[in-house]
Amino acid sequence: MDYVHHMEDELINKVTWKIPNALALVGSRAGDERNAMTTSWITQLSQEPVLIGIGVDNAAVTHRLISDGGSFSINLWDAEDTRVFVKFSKPAKYENGTLNTRPVKDAPTGAPVFDEAIAWMDCEVRHTLDLGSHTLFVGELVAAQINDDEKRSASMSDTRMKYGGVRRGEH
Repeated sequence: MDYVHHMEDELINKVTWKIPNALALVGSRAGDERNAMTTSWITQLSQEPVLIGIGVDNAAVTHRLISDGGSFSINLWDAEDTRVFVKFSKPAKYENGTLNTRPVKDAPTGAPVFDEAIAWMDCEVRHTLDLGSHTLFVGELVAAQINDDEKRSASMSDTRMKYGGVRRGEH
């Protein structure tokens, strides 16, 4: 019996929203175009090599930039400063070394990393898996930095944001 087809969208959303998820900004770049996007679908997938996976909506600017640029950064943020995530739910504006006025620099892969991040990871794409609405990008950790080891990294539960389950109004 296929339980998924017998579940209401509301139940699917409620149960998937209970999965504890990190909340971070994913930086991407292709050529001179840079972006950062709020994401909660991040996980480590391997220790040898160290691989980090992120799920990215196929329609997102970030998807195109990671596909073309071959890398991404994960910028972990202070759990006490989650307002930043709202600003990066739409494509970001890059100017004068900033994304949405937040200072960034280029990580070794070229992906942008934020000066204000409590820590960042720079990943080169090793695997790409199209999963329907989203693509799993698997990146090998090639560089990292901790800027503030005392602060706790933000998670979805630190905000009122919700992401996951089924798309609203499409079923």
